[in-house]
Amino acid sequence: MLFGRSSGYAAALALAGGLVGGCFGDHAALAQDRGTLNPKPLPPLANPSDPATPAKELFGRARDAAPMQPRSLGFYSRGCLAGGRAISVDGEAWQVMRLSRNRNWGHPALVEFLEKFARTAKAENIWPGLLVGDMAQPRGGPMITGHASHQIGLDADIWLTPMPDRTLTRAEREETSATNVVRSDWLDVDETKWTPRHLAVLKLAASQPQVERIFVNAAIKKAICRDARGDRRWLNKVRPMYGHNYHFHIRLACPAGETACRTQDPVPPGDGCDQSLAWWFSDEVLHPKPRPPGKKPAPITLAQLPNECRAVLGAR
Repeated sequence: MLFGRSSGYAAALALAGGLVGGCFGDHAALAQDRGTLNPKPLPPLANPSDPATPAKELFGRARDAAPMQPRSLGFYSRGCLAGGRAISVDGEAWQVMRLSRNRNWGHPALVEFLEKFARTAKAENIWPGLLVGDMAQPRGGPMITGHASHQIGLDADIWLTPMPDRTLTRAEREETSATNVVRSDWLDVDETKWTPRHLAVLKLAASQPQVERIFVNAAIKKAICRDARGDRRWLNKVRPMYGHNYHFHIRLACPAGETACRTQDPVPPGDGCDQSLAWWFSDEVLHPKPRPPGKKPAPITLAQLPNECRAVLGAR
């Protein structure tokens, strides 16, 4: 769902977190692609040491974490993950979806956050349990499909579908779609799908001090701007972004003391419910002009990632 790079587009990216800060590529169609019950490993690369090899081909073939001290290396959209940890497929307040993707990895700080967040939401009767979508690959890095970010183990997608009170089957995890809570005209939430509990779980997530950003569809941001009561400071962290009508995206700040992790610029002051939000409902956004044909940008190579990412790939 990438649109023409107008001045308004550039301004909105700055407000939302920037092109490199968002979840571009992770729009509804890709996020809800079905998985498979019989995942097959990718074929070996003919020449993995070729400097022109896209980094996504290298990191996409890593099946386990790098046995190193946990560290987020680089930026959310250009980095990798050392010492990653997988969140359990089943927990008392969460279940992992699309297991065939092997993207339920993250920095231990992210895994611990999600587990605590899920338990709190359930214990306080805010949300019955999380359905966890993509986090990161075992060693982070660029993904072959679906995301520009999620590279350093501090991003997680949470479905806007409450967890049922039973354990989902493997087929359900691979084939079920999340709930689209946005109207077909993209101007507001679908009142037959959107509930006060959606607002409550977003507020709980955004109120946590470790959280850097929450990305949602602009229609969701519009709804919470309209419906939030009391202290509205948490709204500042909730940023509109293309897609994100089936899930919300949690991004944690760099863990304390990890100097190789690049922080994101602070969000602008205010609750984000002003003219900057109105832009997302303009004709420029909702009915963009076709992009002129052009050469696609070259994929990121290993040389364009932090130097430590070579060691992450090679660790055994």
